[in-house]
Amino acid sequence: MRSGFLELPTPHAFAHRGGAGHFPENTWRAFEHAVALGYPYLETDAHATSDGVLVAFHDKTLDRATDRTGAIASLTAAEVAAARVGGTDQIPLLADLLGAWPRLRFNIDVKDAPAARPLAELISRTAAWDRVCITSFSGARLRATRRLLDRPVCMAASPAGAAALRSPVPATALAPRFAARWVRCAQLPARMATAPVIARAHAAGLQVHVWTVNDRRQMESLLDLGVDGLMTDQTELLRDVLVGRGEWHPAAGG
Repeated sequence: MRSGFLELPTPHAFAHRGGAGHFPENTWRAFEHAVALGYPYLETDAHATSDGVLVAFHDKTLDRATDRTGAIASLTAAEVAAARVGGTDQIPLLADLLGAWPRLRFNIDVKDAPAARPLAELISRTAAWDRVCITSFSGARLRATRRLLDRPVCMAASPAGAAALRSPVPATALAPRFAARWVRCAQLPARMATAPVIARAHAAGLQVHVWTVNDRRQMESLLDLGVDGLMTDQTELLRDVLVGRGEWHPAAGG
């Protein structure tokens, strides 16, 4: 059984943290702007509060982005709800985002170990298996989330998996390893998205998504190399670039 997360036309357009170039990151205003532009893929982050509620927030602590302080994992959902991103915007609950746009897809970065179980439970409860891709900078968090899920979802390659794309191991040998771990894409920084790496990823059965690309020339260059998706804070710019290339595939609806 395969997830349908990537079954939309490529190149995929991802609104990074909802589209942080236009509104405060991971806020309702950012996500709503991206949805209004027609983005089919929304990228966000997952942390769990001390009482097991998932919030869409990047940092482990509230300190940098909000008017409050403290580690999310040590705060209750009510305490996190009192914080304001940039002093103005409430932190969304991940369940509310999934519920607001049931036809859109969410790329979810698991930012801390306590988020794994409530995320698996949320995906199961909302039957969102075809609507999510799970990624993380931690292979352990990816494994933990995968083991808690009761059916396959799209997974991004771990850092070790991404590094293997630059190793001498044949792509044909990598393909079954990725498939066994439900890995269907490699999400890479732009510096890693070279023509040889993209070719090896494709040969191993993976799509290549690149983050975080906010420059027109770099967008064009990466698309010319054959990447399958771009993540951007500058959602208006990426849409304009894709429209100009005849490669803009807007969502059918939220």
